[in-house]
Amino acid sequence: MDDQDGYFGERVAAAYDESSADMFDPSVVETTVGFLAGLAGGGRALELGIGTGRIALPLARHGVPVRGIDLSRAMVARLRAKPGGDAIGVTIGDFATTRVDGTFSVAYLLFNTIMNLTTQAAQVACFRNAAAHLEPGGCFVIEVMIPELRKLPAGQNVVPFHVSPTRWAFDVYDVATQATSSNYVEVVDGRGEYRSIPFRYVWPSELDLMAQLAGLRLRERWEGWTREPFTSESGRHVSVWERPAD
Repeated sequence: MDDQDGYFGERVAAAYDESSADMFDPSVVETTVGFLAGLAGGGRALELGIGTGRIALPLARHGVPVRGIDLSRAMVARLRAKPGGDAIGVTIGDFATTRVDGTFSVAYLLFNTIMNLTTQAAQVACFRNAAAHLEPGGCFVIEVMIPELRKLPAGQNVVPFHVSPTRWAFDVYDVATQATSSNYVEVVDGRGEYRSIPFRYVWPSELDLMAQLAGLRLRERWEGWTREPFTSESGRHVSVWERPAD
C-alpha cells in the first residue's frame, strides 16, 4: 500500500472500476447523475472523494462544471486517463478538511465514502467543510448504507457478504464504538492474501445532527436515486441537506 494514498493506493486503484462493477452499471450512473444535475440547477458541483470519476465524468458531460477532492493520487490518475478527465480540477487532500476555491450549488459524497472517515470528529468536520463550500440554498448529498446490525445474532460481530471457493469477504462490527472493517481473503495460485479496510458506520439521525452542527437542514431522504421511500427496511439512503438561503 502507498501510504500517501491511504487505503486506496495503486493496487486498489488498478482494479477499482472492475471490483465495483455494479456501481458502474449505466442505469445506476444515469439515475445518480440525473439526481445530482437536478440539484445543481446550472451551478457547479463538488465531489468529495472523486476517485476514478465514476460520477464526475458523466456529470460533467451532462453540462455541470465539476471539481473534486481526493486523497489518493493513484485513483485520480485513473480519472485523468479517461476521456475528459484532464478537464476536471482535482485537489489532492483529505475531503474532511481540504478547501477549494469558489462556492458550489451541490456537494456530494457517495458510495458509503463518509464511512472512510473513521472518527465522529472527522465526519463532523466533513459536514462543516461541505457546508463551507455551498452557496446559499446549496445542497450536500450523501449516499450511505444502513449498518447491518440486524444480521448479528447475540454474541456475533461478523457479517459475511461474499463467499466463493477462492474469495471470502466479511464485515466486522464493534457496536460499542461504531468501528467496523471490511475484510477480504483471496486465494491466488494457491496462496492466500488478506486485506482489511477500517470504517465508521453512522446512522441517519446522527448524520442529521452533524448537518445541524454545520448549519444545514434536512431537505429530503430517499432509499435510492429514483426517490423510493426510505423505510425501516431500507438498506441504504440518499440524503440531501441544504444551506438555508437566508
